[in-house]
Amino acid sequence: MIKRHTKILEIVGEAGRIDVNTLAAQVGVSTVTLRKDLDLLSEQKLLTREHGYAVSGNVDDVGNRLSIRYEIKVKIAREAARMVSAGETVMIESGSTCALLARELARTGKDVCIITNSAFIAGYIRDQGDVRVILLGGEYQKESQVMVGPLVRSCAAAFHVDKLFVGMDGFDREYGFSTSDMMRTDAMKGMSASAKKTIILTESGKFAHAGVITQLSFDDVYAVVTDDGIDHASLEILKEQGIEVLLAKAD
Repeated sequence: MIKRHTKILEIVGEAGRIDVNTLAAQVGVSTVTLRKDLDLLSEQKLLTREHGYAVSGNVDDVGNRLSIRYEIKVKIAREAARMVSAGETVMIESGSTCALLARELARTGKDVCIITNSAFIAGYIRDQGDVRVILLGGEYQKESQVMVGPLVRSCAAAFHVDKLFVGMDGFDREYGFSTSDMMRTDAMKGMSASAKKTIILTESGKFAHAGVITQLSFDDVYAVVTDDGIDHASLEILKEQGIEVLLAKAD
């Protein structure tokens, strides 16, 4: 992705909804060029178009969350993709960075099988490469396009994989990793029980927030892949807990 597209996504993500003329002026391009950019970004499901406007949409929609800090999420996803071997079967939970990881794996041609509870991920990578996808059943959350609840846990129990990749919403220095969705947490715990290693993918900024519900304890997590903007205190806590930390450069 070119830097201009990243700038467009950042502006639209912060504004929520912005008219094309104003956006073109802020980006420093003509409206003709901007409209072509918006068409491309819309095709990639990174934003939506309304007449005369670019719209980031509902923040609960994983497709819209892709546009927020897109460039660093891609770098985190690429760092995580290096942890996956050719021919391996992995589980990937819902989330924007997780979706980008699935896309990276699909594009590498490693012949990876992806087990996921995310209908969004299944659709997002369908044209990205020759990758096998197994979709876990459960209660469907419309905005995030993810299956949640106890049925996901039951379906996940049938599989045994080496790695599970998940996102997070917040971090507690005493209790571990947190989220804001109880149903999603239940599904995630079930998936984690079927994996030898659980790996967190997250932007460094989320370490500054404490979520509502404990998602995973320190003992549940093998590694964290984030960007090098992580604060020193959080980084030291992770290392003290014996968690491997891989850092993508935010530059």
